[in-house]
Amino acid sequence: MGFSCGIVGLPNVGKSTIYRALTSADVTIEPYAFSTITPNIGVVDVPDVRLEHIALSIKPDTVIKTTLNFVDVAGLVEGASLGEGMGNQFLSHIRDVDAIAHVIRCFQDKNIPHITPELNPLKDIEVIELELILKDLDTIDKRINKIQKASKSGNKDALRDLDILERIRIELNEGTPVSSLTLEEPERALVDQLYLLSAKPQFFVANIGEEQLKAESDPLLEQVSEAAIARGIPYISLCSKLESEILDLPAEERQQFSEEMGIAESGLENLVSVGYELLELITFFTTQSNEVKAWTVTDGTSAAESAGKIHSDIQSGFIKADIIKYEDLIDFQSESAVREKGLVMTVGKEHLIEDGDIIHFKFRS
Repeated sequence: MGFSCGIVGLPNVGKSTIYRALTSADVTIEPYAFSTITPNIGVVDVPDVRLEHIALSIKPDTVIKTTLNFVDVAGLVEGASLGEGMGNQFLSHIRDVDAIAHVIRCFQDKNIPHITPELNPLKDIEVIELELILKDLDTIDKRINKIQKASKSGNKDALRDLDILERIRIELNEGTPVSSLTLEEPERALVDQLYLLSAKPQFFVANIGEEQLKAESDPLLEQVSEAAIARGIPYISLCSKLESEILDLPAEERQQFSEEMGIAESGLENLVSVGYELLELITFFTTQSNEVKAWTVTDGTSAAESAGKIHSDIQSGFIKADIIKYEDLIDFQSESAVREKGLVMTVGKEHLIEDGDIIHFKFRS
């Protein structure tokens, strides 16, 4: 799997429309708050033109893309961390995601009321950020209460954890998300155990209207851009309404219509690109057993660890790996031609693989 992404935002910002545009799923979309009660969970193939090009050269029976999980939860409101609007329940649905896509409304539509009289992206951003922090404070307080008894008995691990948690609690109370803190081990290990929401990598998704697609500038979108820069996080913009409508067109008409509307990349392609960069992910490919398959790993993963992504037996029995560069396969059109040119690289288990590597693993069964 590529990665899992939680979609959060205030009510009526277009989260479910974005979810439909990204996943092609049939979801209930209504112009009022909390039309989404249970989370929408979708699995989509990650688009990668390299996989298609490799398939043209290899001509396999099967082509398997890596996948991306989306979790769309109901709109959050002030007090969500305390249960307002069932927010506490909704927040629990994104504990396990790898990254959070924070959807911010930048489109005008009198038929879809916003929770405030005027659109204010900065205020909307602050509401969601505060709710994530408050949820984390609740999680921290519960863990502190749990380990205080052990710490009083002099348990060294409990004392260490208590000190870490109390320092993090101070930062959260000052409005600092955990993602902004510099953490060392065992601090990071403890944070990972708690699945803190403000610790997760996050990016903004500005949901714009059709008229904003070709506008040279837009004050609402500029607010999102400035907020993202201030926080050191990426952002993308998309028109969820238009992208959802594109899904209803015949497949052969979608590309032309997208170009006419000024949509260079689909929302899914844009989100995948940002998500992979944010999480420092790369893709490698395998072409064995008459199958071409894409795999996702963290940048800096070794050849042996990559083998383990496929199966633990391949990692434990790892002997070596033959690597073909994607560009070489495209240039010479076949793996045999690349081998004839002497461009296949044989590496050991510690070798760090690179994005686009086509790998053949040798292992003891």
